[in-house]
Amino acid sequence: MSQRGFTIWFTGLSGAGKTTVAERLYQVMQERGLKVEMLDGDVVRTNLSKGLGFSKEDRDTNIRRIGFVCKLLTRNGVAAIASAISPYRAVRDEVRADIGDFVEVYAKCPLDVLQERDVKGLYAKALKGEISNFTGVSDPYEEPLNAEVVLESDKETVDESLAKLVAKLEELGYLEPASARVS
Repeated sequence: MSQRGFTIWFTGLSGAGKTTVAERLYQVMQERGLKVEMLDGDVVRTNLSKGLGFSKEDRDTNIRRIGFVCKLLTRNGVAAIASAISPYRAVRDEVRADIGDFVEVYAKCPLDVLQERDVKGLYAKALKGEISNFTGVSDPYEEPLNAEVVLESDKETVDESLAKLVAKLEELGYLEPASARVS
């Protein structure tokens, strides 16, 4: 039986836990024998979107590029996991409409908690004005209105967030329930 392709799109502010949970989900999906690829925003910026800045137009172009790759993977029976801040709702909705089999995962975390966890020191620099166009500080982040899954990394452990997400993917029919699988 061939695998049904779909895209899982993680969105949220820097440091909210998108990549951490996405990497764990990637492992779970591999362990379940699925063809899966992961597109991380930072890695894509280095390779596929080199030369783009952080203007609204450049951010939108970056998200459309990630979306295009996810669309190709999805239509070819691969599970695509995208993890990118993707701050603008309209472009996320455009990508969702283009792909079809799309699950939006909002990694939600309050700004004060993100500032406390700020391992790279980016929020501190942005608040001092040393980094311009920083999402959540000097540039907007538009929260999803109807994300299929909301992960609250200030209230949930990584394991709890992962379990919530896997349960939703099983409920939506994208993952076969673990209990139904034969070892």
